[in-house]
Amino acid sequence: MIRAAVGFTVKSGWACAVLVSGSGTSPVVVETRRVELSDPAIPDARQPYHAGFGTARDAGQELSKLVVSVKRFGRASVTKLIREYQSGHHVGGVGVVVGSQIDPKTIANDHIRIHALEGQLFLDVVEDAAERRGVRCTLWRERDLLSAAVTALKRPEKKLRDIVTALGRDIDGPWRAEHKAATLAAWLVLAARQPPAQR
Repeated sequence: MIRAAVGFTVKSGWACAVLVSGSGTSPVVVETRRVELSDPAIPDARQPYHAGFGTARDAGQELSKLVVSVKRFGRASVTKLIREYQSGHHVGGVGVVVGSQIDPKTIANDHIRIHALEGQLFLDVVEDAAERRGVRCTLWRERDLLSAAVTALKRPEKKLRDIVTALGRDIDGPWRAEHKAATLAAWLVLAARQPPAQR
C-alpha cells in the first residue's frame, strides 16, 4: 500500500484534513477535505462553551449535551475519514495543528478560556478518533509549525513555503493557510515515521 499521513488543522466545529502520500523528501498531496467536528443540525455545538459573544455558557445539562454531541459526531466523522484513507493507503500517522496548547484551567479571562476549552474539545475528538483507528498523533502549535519543519526537514523557510504552495496547485478547490498547515504537519509525519502495523 502507498505510504501516507493525514494532516489536520483544527478549527471551532470543523477541521481541514489533507492526505499526503510519498516520502519525507517527495510528498504529494492526494486530497483535501473539510471534516465537520460538530453536527451542522445543532448550530450551538460549533461553539458549545459560548452562550453568546464573549459569554460563557453555564455548566449544566445543556452544556453537557452539546459536549457529548461534539464528541459523538466529531469522533464518528474523523474515524470514518481515517478508515477511508486506510483502505487505500498505509497511514503511518496523523499530524494535528492547533492554535494553542494552553491548559484552559490556567486562563483567568473568561472569553479566552472558553475558546481554549473549545479548542481542547475539538483536538481531543481528533486524537481520540485517530487512536481508535490505531494511528498515532503528533501535535504542533500553528506558530511553531514552520520552525519545526525547517529543523526536521532541513530546508530553509522560504523553500518550504514555496514547496507547500506548489503542492496545492493541482488540487481542486481552495488552498488556504489551513490547508498548507495541515499539509506541512502530514509531511513532517511522513519524514519522521516508518509505517506501523495497521488494523
